[in-house]
Amino acid sequence: MRIIISPAKKMIQRDDLPMDMETPALIGDAEKIMHWMQRLSYSEAKTLWNCNDRIAEENFNRLQTMNLYGNLTPAIVAFEGIQYRYMAPAVFEDTMLDYVQEHLRILSGFYGVLRPMDGVTPYRLEMQAKAGVGDAKDLCAFWGRRLYDTVKDDSRLIVNLASREYSACVERYLQPEDTFVTCTFGELSGGRVRQKGTYAKMARGEMVRYMAENQIERPEEMQRFRWLGYEFCADLSTETSYVFVRP
Repeated sequence: MRIIISPAKKMIQRDDLPMDMETPALIGDAEKIMHWMQRLSYSEAKTLWNCNDRIAEENFNRLQTMNLYGNLTPAIVAFEGIQYRYMAPAVFEDTMLDYVQEHLRILSGFYGVLRPMDGVTPYRLEMQAKAGVGDAKDLCAFWGRRLYDTVKDDSRLIVNLASREYSACVERYLQPEDTFVTCTFGELSGGRVRQKGTYAKMARGEMVRYMAENQIERPEEMQRFRWLGYEFCADLSTETSYVFVRP
């Protein structure tokens, strides 16, 4: 079983962690993206990132001296978004770290697919960015089937905890023998399930932590998840769509 999640925009760099790091599987492709980005002007880069001047200047300066092989941070610690704060990997026990290293994969516009202990450097590049690297019109086209091929394992089971713009890049290559279980976290309103971005991110992080704590190997075991007030709703769920609702 594999679990896919999205990255976060905010990243940190730490060199004080006693963790053995590995090299991302698609590092060669990340180098191609890096070299393409380094040729952009400041104005072009700011447009690509769709951000304010402060963030653009920080990332443009960072890009000029980017090193994909030195001063790295484990991916699961480097990302600092809401999902990762609620996952709280810094306090994982060894068994939990082993679990996520085996099962969890972080989708990335820059690195493609990351294992939790892959060493990364801070970057800014969302999957939906119009980055015409090589002959590709955007990043999803650039990565193509490589994301799916890197994520899947012999079980052919993928649990989707990623946002739509990331999960779609894997989902489009699914084969008949694959099982793709998407989790939705929302609130019932007018008979419909409505997701709120912040709460959904919190729940995705908590779900990863829950799965690691309980060493979950089958999707149906996820139905016992009760954190943040969410409960599994059998009436709204199917075999490939798990819906969790909160009051």
